[in-house]
Amino acid sequence: MAALTHIAVLDDEHDITELLGNYLRAQGFEVSLLNDGPSLFALMLSRPPDLVLLDLGLPGEDGLAIARQLREHHRCGLVIVTGRGNAVDKVVGLEIGADDYITKPVDLRELLARVRALLRRLAPHPTTPAASPKPTVSFGFGHWTLDTAARRLLGPEGEVGVTTGEYDLLHTFVTHPGRVLSRDFLLEHTRGRSAGPFDRTIDVQIGRLRKKLERDANDPQLLKSVRGAGYILVAQVTAR
Repeated sequence: MAALTHIAVLDDEHDITELLGNYLRAQGFEVSLLNDGPSLFALMLSRPPDLVLLDLGLPGEDGLAIARQLREHHRCGLVIVTGRGNAVDKVVGLEIGADDYITKPVDLRELLARVRALLRRLAPHPTTPAASPKPTVSFGFGHWTLDTAARRLLGPEGEVGVTTGEYDLLHTFVTHPGRVLSRDFLLEHTRGRSAGPFDRTIDVQIGRLRKKLERDANDPQLLKSVRGAGYILVAQVTAR
């Protein structure tokens, strides 16, 4: 029997952890309920979860610092679930590397849909049968290579770390080179949803990618903006 997907829920409010835990268990997940940062990092060493739902408003702790440490040292999905809904907190959370950001009060069905969408993106691709044509395993563009088999970004000096969201966004660009891609298109292909009127998720991730890909993030030569339309990868892409 396949192991259940393991989700860690970190929130200082016990009624919220119980609510989310009971709901997610009913949907077939294994769930660990936590109330502070040290408990989360102890869990990461003993039984690492596939995905973490993290509240930022933890008494005496910096939720954003926990998110940063989690992203820097562990490979798992990260969804911030918090009552801090202002634009600054959301942008900072996404810049740190959260894969998604959900504001309380939480609609449980929306949370489930986002969790499942993220887990699909995190899941390894099925092995291609031997009789099938050899699949594309990497895309070269500029001085960079996107290794799709290992989900890695490789540059002249070696591997550059990317989050799940950054990888998915870059994969969308290399599979649609030379095309202007709108924010709605990019969100649909990377998050499975459309953009709201003030949704800056794509803009934030584009900014992070430029800092990693471009010599000068303020004068991008690979990922260019098209005013009023979206973004375009202008580099020639070679699939192999």
